[in-house]
Amino acid sequence: MSKAASKGRDIVTGIDTSGAYPVEYRFARARKGNRHLTVVFANLAAPDDYGWSTGVLDDLRSNILWIRDRFQGGISYYLCREMDFAVERSVIELITKVMRSLDLTPNDVTLWGSSKGGSAALYFGLRYGFRNIVACVPQFLIGTFVRDVYPKVGRSVLGEGLAEENVRALDAVLPDLLRAGANPEANIYLVSSPQDEQYTVQVEPFLGLLQRYPNFNFIFSESPFITEHNKVTVRNVPPLLGIAYLLADGIAPRFGTVRNGYEEPDRDSSALDAFLAATAKVQQTEAFPPPVVDEPAAGGAVPCEGSRFTGSAPGAVRVSAWENGKFLASPKVAPDGTWGWTPAKPWAPGSHRVKIFAVSPTGLHSKTTEVVFTADEAAATPAAAPAASVTVLMPEARGQVLSTAVAFRGVAAGAAQVGFRHNGVFLGAVAVAPDGSWAWTAGRPWPEGSHLVEVVAADAGGLEHHCVPVPFTVVAAPAPTGYFAPHH
Repeated sequence: MSKAASKGRDIVTGIDTSGAYPVEYRFARARKGNRHLTVVFANLAAPDDYGWSTGVLDDLRSNILWIRDRFQGGISYYLCREMDFAVERSVIELITKVMRSLDLTPNDVTLWGSSKGGSAALYFGLRYGFRNIVACVPQFLIGTFVRDVYPKVGRSVLGEGLAEENVRALDAVLPDLLRAGANPEANIYLVSSPQDEQYTVQVEPFLGLLQRYPNFNFIFSESPFITEHNKVTVRNVPPLLGIAYLLADGIAPRFGTVRNGYEEPDRDSSALDAFLAATAKVQQTEAFPPPVVDEPAAGGAVPCEGSRFTGSAPGAVRVSAWENGKFLASPKVAPDGTWGWTPAKPWAPGSHRVKIFAVSPTGLHSKTTEVVFTADEAAATPAAAPAASVTVLMPEARGQVLSTAVAFRGVAAGAAQVGFRHNGVFLGAVAVAPDGSWAWTAGRPWPEGSHLVEVVAADAGGLEHHCVPVPFTVVAAPAPTGYFAPHH
């Protein structure tokens, strides 16, 4: 889809499906024919997994390519999913295609990111020879960091077991590039601070390797207002943007020749137009319709706190809600096509215009549905939907199952779907029938022995309400077709 940024700059969204992993992106054309490309990588707290996407780069003159870090539902550091580095290859293919469609070279590209995004900017910049790298508070020992600080991200990147050999392999990717002196002419701008709790382990040991680069610039921020990792970036937004503006004009603020006025407003853009059209994320066909919004009613009034959005989006896995170009939420769509969302923050009193689009399993977008409503302190709060619950009738808890084809069935009052987890691993989900009944089988034989399955009741928005653990034992001989392995 295309949406206007807060200062009139059109943002185009797309998805490049040519690689092993589909790569979602947003793109803004340069102002006044600027001949530069800035590639932006996301940090862990980025809205909808797009970094620096809240308008802070609106005034930047260059072309801007934001790349989403969401691959098969998980974060990848733009490198790998469960150590599958096809993610990296898919990402560099997208960057290369955009760069070539603009008729640029790696010398005309700046890679930009903070924290996780800073690590990605350094890695891709050093390995693939991009001239400019801006990295704020990156992690150099990526494997150790995700294992110890963000184990959920660690499982996404390293695999479920967080294997030590995988940790060591991911720890080595950045230091090995620095030790090898990769891309020695790069203009590197690194921002860090002694107040960053990660500095001693994640940055300081590698400064000696970076100082071998003749165009290495170190911005070391010391301030009583910097109290943690995330505050380093916030305190350094003005100088970071200043670097970006200079780089977009062909000026590297350190050594070398200064080139200014790098603009060609009348340059042919047909190659870029063709690429954006070929990778457009919005489906223009009726096969994937825009979502239906049941509540709030168009033109109606909602309370400032406690409002509820519900609707349907058949064929979608989630819907995405935005207001004035800012991301609000992305609730899941239930198997029966319904979705629901209760905003966590209160609405400001007055008129609101929220745009909602559906997202397909492959990441494509529907057209947008717009709902206009008024937030009013005096508006009645909608009655809360009854909490969903689940009862498991089969298999019996702590019972024995005399077949490797284990069947689950039960009732789930007030639920839209029932999900199943085996030893913490998601197995699948099934829609609840109108009378509240449900039934599910894994489709593969279970091995002989003890098992624990969590059966979870969820509402139309995918919010879990009730979980029932069901321990049971399979005593039949294993089926000849093979071992049951839960889907990851």
